[in-house]
Amino acid sequence: METLLLIGIGSLLLLGIIGCIIPIIPGLPISYIGLLMFHFFSSYSIDDNLLLFMAFVVIAVTIFDLWVQFHLVQKFGGKKKAVNGSVIGLILGVLFFPPVGLIIGPFLGAFIGARAEENSGTYKAIKIALGALLGFFVGIIFKLSVSVYIICIIFKAIPITC
Repeated sequence: METLLLIGIGSLLLLGIIGCIIPIIPGLPISYIGLLMFHFFSSYSIDDNLLLFMAFVVIAVTIFDLWVQFHLVQKFGGKKKAVNGSVIGLILGVLFFPPVGLIIGPFLGAFIGARAEENSGTYKAIKIALGALLGFFVGIIFKLSVSVYIICIIFKAIPITC
């Protein structure tokens, strides 16, 4: 039974990693749920303070991920249409052109959204689109780092015996 539980937890952790890249899937919360299942339902244990700390980190990085994308689009001169275009482009890119759509989708979406805004020339629209892409990658790096750390916590809790 423990083996099936560990396989389920491993599946959650894998889905969490995938969700860090694909924005439709909430990767960090799924990884954290895997950590909680490991702690509460397996014969292994994680320190309670570490669980609370990781809950804080998951919430903080999730909020940061949303904020950094909006902030960088705005910092590079974009407004609401550029932000919305970036999100829509990302979703469409993932659905119709995986895996290249992860990069091209947010860029084209932000570019089209920026061009639709008032007084946005091609140069400014490209600049805004690059800001959207930068925000997307910064968010991915932070989310992946935390998800990988959660996996490391679980592996450290499992004693390896031969």
